[in-house]
Amino acid sequence: MRHRIRLALPLLLLFASAAAASSGVYKWVDPGGRTHYSDQPPPGDTRGAQQMRGKGNVVEVDKESYAGKQAHAKNPVVLYANNCGPFCDQAREHLKRRGVAYSQKDPSTDPEQALELKKLVGAMEVPVIVVGKSHLKGYETTSWDRLLDEAGYPKTPLVPPRPEPPVKP
Repeated sequence: MRHRIRLALPLLLLFASAAAASSGVYKWVDPGGRTHYSDQPPPGDTRGAQQMRGKGNVVEVDKESYAGKQAHAKNPVVLYANNCGPFCDQAREHLKRRGVAYSQKDPSTDPEQALELKKLVGAMEVPVIVVGKSHLKGYETTSWDRLLDEAGYPKTPLVPPRPEPPVKP
């Protein structure tokens, strides 16, 4: 019997939360100071009742795993790139495919970023990836994966990236 209750309780909570999200939840404090929540309106003599509406049946999840967050905290990723064509596109896609959070710098539009890049690699060549204190010039899948692996980034994202919608001709 206890096993059935344990199985039924999550389902009951799921249905209750779905019903609450669609019709709203009422919150009020009774004269005794107790807070009540219900999907039914409070008694007519209740003052200060609030109706809270949910945003539908949406579950928010982290898009980055715990390991990814740890790696990002210790070894943040910066991508120096611009519209350099397939190499920059492949570099961005690689980071997206692995679910790596990164900041992007475009040295072609910002003189300070151009100076940073020149100090870092000695030239104005992109793409360049910086992971913590290490960096690589140019895009090469195996080298980038090795660098990201050493920094502790997961090989796959927690939430797979959405496919791009097809382009209509």
